Amino acid sequence: MSLTPVETIEFGDFLKVDVRAGTIIQVEPFPEARKPALKLLIDFGGSIGVKRSSAQITVHYAAEDLIGRQVAAVVNFPPRQIGKFMSEVLTLGFPDENGDVVLMQPERDVPNGARLF
Repeated sequence: MSLTPVETIEFGDFLKVDVRAGTIIQVEPFPEARKPALKLLIDFGGSIGVKRSSAQITVHYAAEDLIGRQVAAVVNFPPRQIGKFMSEVLTLGFPDENGDVVLMQPERDVPNGARLF
């Protein structure tokens, strides 16, 4: 885990990364994953719709506690095959002191599909 900033980018580079808020509507175990993970179905509303994501968040989150939680995700990466599962978005989080993922989420509810700026 690096605490030093990476190279400087232009504002236009930041705008290329499309980070949106969405609500988790379904969670399933992902026993086939190499590292413990969950399969998430996230509703981004509007033109983005419902997308799938694999997330290594099993240390801090139980599947039943995630339903209805808003999260942030990158929605414009190409889909990524993870085992037999196609992950369509990258759910965002920060590593805690042990390197386990803590989800990034809005401080209060925002509309699904709201873009980070």
